[in-house]
Amino acid sequence: MAQTLKCTALAESAVDDPLAIHSIDYVEFWVGNAYQAAHFYRSLFGFDIVAMAGPETGVRDRTSYVLRQGTITLVVTAPLGTEGPIAEHVALHGDGVRNIALRVGDVDRAYAEAVRRGGTSVSAPETLESPKGRVRRATIATYGDTVHSFVARDRFHGSFLPGYRRVEGAHGDATGLRAIDHVVGNVELGHMAEWVAYYRDVLGFTQLAHFSDDQISTKYTALMSKVMQDRSSRVKFPINEPAPGKAKSQIQEYLDYYHGPGVQHIALRTNHIVATVRSLHARGVHFVKVPRGYYDELPRRIGTIDEDLTAIRELGILVDRDEHGYLLQTFTETMQDRPTLFLEIIQRRGARGFGAGNFKALFEAIEREQARRGNL
Repeated sequence: MAQTLKCTALAESAVDDPLAIHSIDYVEFWVGNAYQAAHFYRSLFGFDIVAMAGPETGVRDRTSYVLRQGTITLVVTAPLGTEGPIAEHVALHGDGVRNIALRVGDVDRAYAEAVRRGGTSVSAPETLESPKGRVRRATIATYGDTVHSFVARDRFHGSFLPGYRRVEGAHGDATGLRAIDHVVGNVELGHMAEWVAYYRDVLGFTQLAHFSDDQISTKYTALMSKVMQDRSSRVKFPINEPAPGKAKSQIQEYLDYYHGPGVQHIALRTNHIVATVRSLHARGVHFVKVPRGYYDELPRRIGTIDEDLTAIRELGILVDRDEHGYLLQTFTETMQDRPTLFLEIIQRRGARGFGAGNFKALFEAIEREQARRGNL
């Protein structure tokens, strides 16, 4: 009975909340070459290419491909000319995340409430229609040139959105990626609190965790981070800012090359990280290298885990534990020429944290990459 009452209360709370977010609907990258980017994620990460839009579908200024694996939907979009917002975004930032779209029940209510609370409108609610139904969508701004679209698609039965056509025969060899765990943003020094307040006041998020520069530091660099989550705890957005140190932090390197705030990495969840990472290694995905000494202390620090420690060491997987369980994670090198966006592969064995015990080893590994580029 108590559990039933709790579920009923949560359901009523979601109904009353005009900004009740169901999930991340999709993440859209703006890139220099959408066809190549789509096949990069298909070949290396095992995504299916499920839909596309472009001149063949009546779109004249861009080409987009939709990729899917598990519940993850990624969209890669490239401009067809040298002018316009997509071309300008790519010229300034390189390949990067433009839109973290959020699934909601009522786009009009969510948009109106977000704007009323101080959100900056990018596009008002619109209806996209096709013979397979309709999708309602609106967009607000967040840090840098990144945006959030509110999307309601319960009356649509197509492959992605009206204006896209299904792509047949472009299946990837799946690697076990299941869902988006969290999306991390980098902002300038002194602006983290501003964006934490934005997610709190405009979108109704709460702070899940706070990591200070004392916790996230090495001999050379430091950063600070706060993790924001929506009311359902399904959507989590850590926000990082650099902290003063002896050398340029990884966050400042990102800001310099991206020319402003933006998405630093996307964490993709798997249920079997050893198999997933082994498959990604075999396809040529490059991961940051973890110091060998990290694994000498691992059994003492973490205790017993179900996974084979030899495989964990071989694949460079990090492990951390909190009061709820443990997690396993690893991080790719940057995914494009500029040292900006990368991916995290994560498996949760009950843990709800973000690998705080791994921060030092991870950041030292990233600093070695910075030094190799001459940016430390």
